[in-house]
Amino acid sequence: MTMLTRNQFVKVLPLFLWTALASAQSLPTGTSYHRQVQVPNRPAALFTGEQGKQRTEIHFDPATSAVTMKLLVQDPAGYFIPDLHRDNFAVYENGIRQQNATVEIEHAPITLGIVMEHGGRFKGFNRTSSDEVLRAGQQILDELGREDKVAIWQYADSVNQVADFTTAHDRLDRFFMTSGVPDSSETNFYDALVSTSEVMKAVTGRKALIVITSGVDTFSKANYAEAVTAVRASGTPVYIINLGPDLREAAKNYANTGPYAHLDWKKAEDQLRDIARVSGGRMYAESSTINLTGVYDDLMENLRVRYVISYRSTGSASLDAKRTVRVELVDSKTNGPLEIVDANGKVIRSTVIVENSYMPNAAT
Repeated sequence: MTMLTRNQFVKVLPLFLWTALASAQSLPTGTSYHRQVQVPNRPAALFTGEQGKQRTEIHFDPATSAVTMKLLVQDPAGYFIPDLHRDNFAVYENGIRQQNATVEIEHAPITLGIVMEHGGRFKGFNRTSSDEVLRAGQQILDELGREDKVAIWQYADSVNQVADFTTAHDRLDRFFMTSGVPDSSETNFYDALVSTSEVMKAVTGRKALIVITSGVDTFSKANYAEAVTAVRASGTPVYIINLGPDLREAAKNYANTGPYAHLDWKKAEDQLRDIARVSGGRMYAESSTINLTGVYDDLMENLRVRYVISYRSTGSASLDAKRTVRVELVDSKTNGPLEIVDANGKVIRSTVIVENSYMPNAAT
């Protein structure tokens, strides 16, 4: 092989760059190359059970016929898939490919309702459970942005709102530091879910209930089925920090004296998992509340981050006709399914959660 001297290399370099530039400029507009999307290496899913379907937000502007969709794209472990681009999303409305779609990533401000168990039939056990609940609640504040709003409820015999929706997170921190040990009481979990779900129904924007609980209910007026109905009707995902595994160990000290000897912890956990699923949230079963950073990072990503797809609808002029929407992930070169692999190069299945249809008048 003939080696170029430094002077020869300097002389041919401009010719090489000009040739490369000319080749690039001669490519047809829109030409793209096959690329493989690789997701980062992450731990196994932190939540337990199946995540329920989360609603895709759809907005329609009748003045411009612009449609905006906000949707989740996840891997099988429930993690957000990054590094997707506009040409990886094929958007169809009424079976017609929408060629003018744009794609962005949104990190939205959120409104949280924090619901905390704060009672029980044994004063000594209440001291242990209260410490766990308050520690879990306080750590949420570290995850919040300046625009995020938070309200706090505690429940025992009844539901007590201790903080209205606010962005003054420093005041909330003082609440967690000074809240005392609850007196002996019932734990009316179902009533608390019904009450707070009704409040959250009126909240607009990205929202969620974070429920820190053992899942035990001792004397609610509402039953479990009514609580599930209220959660489903609220349109608010419920993320549950299940303290049952931790409190079950503490409750062994009371095993022979009273109702803790007869608690059905498995039933309580199954109900919590189902509540999270039907609402589109997640349940986390933690054995300790000392450090919930990983749990809250997972929760906030699932709640806050969305792909935002915008396009000008080519649908019929009628605003009363239902329009079907389909979103596919495609390889921009082949128009076939997009190949997504994990950190080890193994092909994985992605999950795109979208609405099947929308009514223009209802999505305005």
